[in-house]
Amino acid sequence: MPLIPDKAAFQNSLANVPLVTYQPGETVIVDGSKTGRLMILKKGNVAILKENTEIARVAEPGAVFGELSILLDQPHTADVRALETSQFHVANATTLLAENPIAVLYVATTLAHRLDSANHALIQLKNQLLTGEPHNVVAKTVSKIEGLLGVSGASLLYAGYPYDPFASFAKDTKANDAHAR
Repeated sequence: MPLIPDKAAFQNSLANVPLVTYQPGETVIVDGSKTGRLMILKKGNVAILKENTEIARVAEPGAVFGELSILLDQPHTADVRALETSQFHVANATTLLAENPIAVLYVATTLAHRLDSANHALIQLKNQLLTGEPHNVVAKTVSKIEGLLGVSGASLLYAGYPYDPFASFAKDTKANDAHAR
């Protein structure tokens, strides 16, 4: 078995994992809950919401939800809501990760890709700030980073800070954008 499993191998390893269907508007994961489950999107389209603000949409089969809650032993930090009829493999996370090495590697690889993409976006953001790019350009990059890290409710961008360093920037940007209209 290669170190990095392909998506097909991972999906095949889920053949005996129960499927659950969510209808449009149904909440798949509730912010603040601890489900102990991994949710793997088989088909459909969902929105990731943080404080009722959509930070990402996910429609890619094989997308994993709930992994950070499990790995960090903390509650989920975002809502996941079905935008259309969506099917998920729903697994007891402890059991799946203990018994399925393909799942462990898949989740690790997914997190590594997400972190790598976020690192590239962070470098882009730093360059934009250094070159004095307009607020709307910087705000788009911040949103991109939030989406990259928000797929599973992560808040890695703010790790170590006692506050969100971009909160006032985001409010200023929205106010400036509204004023420009």
